[in-house]
Amino acid sequence: MIRTAFRIAARDLRGGLRGFRVFLACLTLGVAAIAAVGSVRQAVQTGLEQEGAVILGGDAEVTFTFRMADESEVAWMRQVAGAVSETVDFRSMAVAEAAGETVRGLTQLRGIDARYPLYGSVGLDPAIPLEDALATTDRPGAVMHPTLIAQMGLEIGDTVRFGAQDFELRAALTHEPDMAGGNFGPGPRTLVRLDALNGSGLLAPGTLFNSQYRLALPDGTDLAALEAEARTRFAETGMRWKDARNAAPALGRFVERIGAFLVLVGLAGLAVGGVGISAAVRSYLSGKTETIATLKTLGAERRTLFAVYFLQIGAMSVLGLALGLVLGAVLPLGLAPLIAGALPIPADFGVHPGPLLEAALYGALTALIFTLWPLARVEQVRAAALYREAAGLARRWPRWPFVLVTAGLVAGLVGLSAWLSGIPRLALWSAAAIATALVILSLAALLVRFAARRLARSRLVRGRSALRLALGAIGAPGSEAASTILSLGLGLSVLAAVGQIDTNLRAAISRDLPEVAPAYFFVDIQPDQIGPFLDAMRTDPDVTRVESAPMLRGVITRINDRPAAEVAGEHWVIRGDRGLTYQAEAPPPREITAGTWWEAEHAGPPQMAFAAEEAQEIGIELGDTVTVTVLGRQITATVAALREVDFSNAGIGFIMTLSPDALQGAPHTHIATVYAPAGAEGRILRDVAGFGSNITAIRVRDAIDQVASALSGIAAATSWGAAATLLTGFMVLIGAAASGEGARRFEAAVLKTLGASRARILTSFMLRAAILGAAAGLVAVAAGGLAGWAVTHFVMETDFTFHLASALAIVVGGALATLLAGLAFALRPLAERPAKTLRNGN
Repeated sequence: MIRTAFRIAARDLRGGLRGFRVFLACLTLGVAAIAAVGSVRQAVQTGLEQEGAVILGGDAEVTFTFRMADESEVAWMRQVAGAVSETVDFRSMAVAEAAGETVRGLTQLRGIDARYPLYGSVGLDPAIPLEDALATTDRPGAVMHPTLIAQMGLEIGDTVRFGAQDFELRAALTHEPDMAGGNFGPGPRTLVRLDALNGSGLLAPGTLFNSQYRLALPDGTDLAALEAEARTRFAETGMRWKDARNAAPALGRFVERIGAFLVLVGLAGLAVGGVGISAAVRSYLSGKTETIATLKTLGAERRTLFAVYFLQIGAMSVLGLALGLVLGAVLPLGLAPLIAGALPIPADFGVHPGPLLEAALYGALTALIFTLWPLARVEQVRAAALYREAAGLARRWPRWPFVLVTAGLVAGLVGLSAWLSGIPRLALWSAAAIATALVILSLAALLVRFAARRLARSRLVRGRSALRLALGAIGAPGSEAASTILSLGLGLSVLAAVGQIDTNLRAAISRDLPEVAPAYFFVDIQPDQIGPFLDAMRTDPDVTRVESAPMLRGVITRINDRPAAEVAGEHWVIRGDRGLTYQAEAPPPREITAGTWWEAEHAGPPQMAFAAEEAQEIGIELGDTVTVTVLGRQITATVAALREVDFSNAGIGFIMTLSPDALQGAPHTHIATVYAPAGAEGRILRDVAGFGSNITAIRVRDAIDQVASALSGIAAATSWGAAATLLTGFMVLIGAAASGEGARRFEAAVLKTLGASRARILTSFMLRAAILGAAAGLVAVAAGGLAGWAVTHFVMETDFTFHLASALAIVVGGALATLLAGLAFALRPLAERPAKTLRNGN
């Protein structure tokens, strides 16, 4: 049976691939998009692995918060490493005189020792040795990021003050080898010598800084064993460890998540392509009705017929998969210089088998899902179709085994996407959204056909023959409504959702946050400065509100006397150090969601109020104990209250608040927020400078702009994914228009015979396409708006406003897309003579 089926299939394919062009285009585009995104993601991840030591600045890094390593810690590091480089990292204000006035800029200041960098090299402009750039002559040297130099209006040779110490600007910092290792801050980077900071007053007790020790380890060092030894030896000191195996964990997670998200968007494009694949298979098999009937007349069994066309379509699927994989592998290689130039990290571009295999699996499952039902209908063609004018395949459901197999394949595709994406919840929600969108679009297509039939018979279109013809064609059996609305609607739905989400987030950032957010965060305010600072701010007529709190940072090391990672897993609260404060007075009752606040004069064992939402996520309850390492000291507090903490208004918020006695005598500084109109910000900053050069100001609007920029990048990446989905949908439209060219030719011939002009027939064709495109756009706006509301409300937790301009662009774009596709295959039918078409019967 297989041999016979193979021979028939091979002979039938001798006529070429004409019937499979749309099939191949849809499958190739979908697979290529997923393979390309996966290849770029793998290139970045491989680059992170191969260049981990350079990215990190050493084979391993040990970090402490608020303090330098003590003698025992330094001795151990020198014992295990061939070389140790010590740096400190913190925020500071750069102050200089430019154009006759004092200018200030926020910078992420790093003090480095003579061994920095252990790996890689620092890029400077002018290209002078780093040792010369930072050497102390009359003044110690400094190098700054070009952005900060331009922002402050500085020139090489100018004097810049950090704290109480003057530095000479010697060069612009064009490249920092370990910048991708997670050492990002709120301002551009400045490098100085570590010992030059001794007289600055910036590293006073309680100042917010991190000390970092990069280790150059001997070849063959077992990093896992060394990490285990370090964590055991310094388990209670707040030490944090990273090594070259995962040099930039936050960046790696971001790349993995955004890559996985784009793959899921690519799956939406593959679903659109699946609609085209299914339509192409139905069209191809409809043209084979006579062949199938003839073979049945000659005694062919239904399983033989199924095998014939399964082999044909399987061969085309393999060809489409191969073309998609080649395109998906070649595109990242061709665009490698552009992509690498836009990345802050090295990427190893090449042919990566993993992403290609993933794309092939997705493509093969999609091809099977969308071709199985049309193939199953082959066996429903009867031999009698040879002797009567049967049109196409039967519309009945396939037999139940095919339904069960299709359901299993769909479940397999969803499960595979959940497993391979690494974010199963998002994958499952995406699959549900795609399925829901397809159902909604299918129902919308039925509704459009029903409405078109009713309108075509109504009085409203009397005298409008072109419109009536268009509506009649849309409502007729076998119309293009379903394929057009499905193929274009899903891509437009993704684009509409992205547009609504992006517009709402921009509105929240530009309109809502400035109304509630402070103008400045002031940090590193010393205890003897906080009183005069608050008095000055509260008497300033431009300041509408000022808030302050003691500020320390600590690392959660244990929960209920168990390692924090065992209890909280990978929760963000235990990754790195977190801000904490102490407070005697109870907050307003509405903020306490559970438990009771301690007495103002509490003098017993340490107690803690934990953020309610994060406590629920971690599993912390009232009465649990949390151990925090602060400045190398272990503090174990009992959770006495759960507190509602709102981080959305950019104000002061702490995950942990302790009773004052818990931090008695610990060196610390204060943090303050000042609310004032934008016009008063410059003067307030100058006034605060008089309280001490150690106080660092962070302009909240600058931080908001950074968030907006990051969100714009994500929205742009998602829009490109949606564009790929739209391109696939447009290919389906072209295929539907091409397959309907014969019907339009016959329709035009009949209408010409009845006296219709070419202009009227063309107008009818154009109206048909525009109505279907607008309908797809309207449905997409509704579906995309619903998805945008869900993401904005439940994920982003902000208000949603439907934006009409974005919606109108989607509707107009849908109408234009179908209009162009329809026109491309309407002109030739209009040009043919009616006699020739009617004589041939098609």
